[in-house]
Amino acid sequence: MDASENSAAEPRRKGPKPPIPLSVLTGFLGSGKTTLLNRILNDPSMADTAVIINEFGEIGLDHLFVDQAGDGIVELASGCLCCTIRGDLVTTLENLLRSLDNGRTERLKRVVIETTGLADPAPILHTVMLHPYLVMRYRLDSVVTLVDAVNGLSTLEEHEEARKQAAVADRLVFTKTDLLETDAQKADFQALGQRLVHLNPGAQRLDAQAGEATAARLFNAGLYNPDSKIPDVAAWLNAEAYEGKAHGHDHDHHHHGDGHHHHGHEHDHAHGSAHVHDVNRHNDAIRAFTLSTDRPVPASALEMFLDLLRSAHGPKLLRVKGIVQIAEDPDRPVVIHGVQHVFHPPATLEAWPDADHRTRMVFITKDLPEGFVRKMFEAFSGALLPDTPDHQALTENPLAVSGFTSPV
Repeated sequence: MDASENSAAEPRRKGPKPPIPLSVLTGFLGSGKTTLLNRILNDPSMADTAVIINEFGEIGLDHLFVDQAGDGIVELASGCLCCTIRGDLVTTLENLLRSLDNGRTERLKRVVIETTGLADPAPILHTVMLHPYLVMRYRLDSVVTLVDAVNGLSTLEEHEEARKQAAVADRLVFTKTDLLETDAQKADFQALGQRLVHLNPGAQRLDAQAGEATAARLFNAGLYNPDSKIPDVAAWLNAEAYEGKAHGHDHDHHHHGDGHHHHGHEHDHAHGSAHVHDVNRHNDAIRAFTLSTDRPVPASALEMFLDLLRSAHGPKLLRVKGIVQIAEDPDRPVVIHGVQHVFHPPATLEAWPDADHRTRMVFITKDLPEGFVRKMFEAFSGALLPDTPDHQALTENPLAVSGFTSPV
């Protein structure tokens, strides 16, 4: 009797739950993460969110006068959960799931991981994406990068980590814009805005000082609309921003230091910066571009393209997002999402979310030219159509793809 009752209850309790969106909050040195964290932890929309912080002591959060629970999880008045990383991140993320699954935590709608200083967010994302269990239970939602408006330009020029943080972000949050007083500071901030368009045209910009960095706007950046659970591919990819940038028009309308420069950023991004191809000017070679095709892509071609891209060029892929029309199942698009050499398991959508059925992929790369990736994609997606000599050559002779292992 007991055994049958337990077995009947077990599937209900441990049935598959939708993956929990996971975001990473990172930022330039001195960018004011503590100030922002203190503000958003009071935000009512942070209820049922868990924030994982490296060390409470370093952060100095106002709210943490509460006794910590045995597992290091503290519930704040806003309904937000806070916990420190104990041992390693995997254990902390597993503890949150355990608390949710055994009913001690009723709801967990989002997890935010705060990183220290100039940390590269990629290893944190890889921790989740490479873990066979965590990758089923968590879904990468967004990377939020804080940028100090006063010192951001010099930090960007001096630290490669800062350039990477900016390049992989879904949200760029400007802090300390109220401290821009001199003409020189305002000019530097203008240059910073243009530089960030070059590094990452698709990221939405938010001014923390103007109250734009609310929890809802910071973290709901993933593929799925948090309210409807329906994929919003157009907003997630923001491919138009990359396409506009590629034309090199110098119509940058961002940020005049007046605290009112967020509205319309999404449109302004599309105009881009005239310095789009002048990558050596900044001693780095981070590029942002988009690939699209009207032709359905054979599943084998997509798999070979991605496998070669990540095995031969993984460290050079800072971020890849895309929606692909598969030749074998053109009505159900596949969504791809990668950070360097690590990709989420591809997700198949039940239907196209809008009228645009083209394959669209956005790339942010370092030391990997757009032309090389484009040529490689065209070779695989076009040449791998059945009954073509190229298809036979590529499938029968692995050496035929060796020309794509080095862009030089």
